Amino acid sequence: MTPEPITPLAPRPAGRTVFTQDWLQLTFVHWAVDPELVAPHLPSGVQPDTFDGATYIGLIPFQMRRIGLFGTPGVPYFGSFLETNVRLYGVDQQGRRGVVFCSLEASRLATVAVTRGTVGLHYVWSRMELHRDGDRIEYRSQRRWPGPRGAATHVAARIGAPVAPTPLDLFLTSRWGLFLPDRSGTTRYWPNEHPAWPLREATLEHLDDGLVAAAGFPGVAAGEPVSVRFSEGVRTRFGPRQR
Repeated sequence: MTPEPITPLAPRPAGRTVFTQDWLQLTFVHWAVDPELVAPHLPSGVQPDTFDGATYIGLIPFQMRRIGLFGTPGVPYFGSFLETNVRLYGVDQQGRRGVVFCSLEASRLATVAVTRGTVGLHYVWSRMELHRDGDRIEYRSQRRWPGPRGAATHVAARIGAPVAPTPLDLFLTSRWGLFLPDRSGTTRYWPNEHPAWPLREATLEHLDDGLVAAAGFPGVAAGEPVSVRFSEGVRTRFGPRQR
């Protein structure tokens, strides 16, 4: 089935609230790659989603804040931490577009343990830092557990002016769910809703990354990214998982 056009508004309601969270101070770094490179890394029933014949690998460091369950106020300590993810973009047979996470670094060990044991998201515990001085932002992450120990990233970017989203920006950021296999191996779609991303120009000042290679894509991060954007963030609401 041909996927529906990417729009800045969520194309489907997420349903009742399962949890909420804030995604703040994000830098989106993306490389264009051949779809055949990422296809083996996607779960069953999901194929690479493409834009002008290419698909994309994303490196996104940011601040997670106040995860709340079933509409309750967010948890200030366990629900707030730094995160960096390496992600892919897929589409299923129903035309639903979503994110596929290759890895998720988090600075809170308790959160890593809980999510790995219950949700099925394979977070890894990392030593992480975020520093912002005016229009300059810097992220550092070094993996602790479960490994490979020492896998690290260092991203520094200069934040520019607000931008109207391009078609590529919408393709990369208007993702209203994620694909995640359950314990039986069946791929589920986990929908979310949030406002359109307020995007800003961003220029990389430094990139030294080993997380993309550790996710199974050696050499990709050594190339020039095709897109770098920054966002102050959005408030997000997740609904129940869907078949």
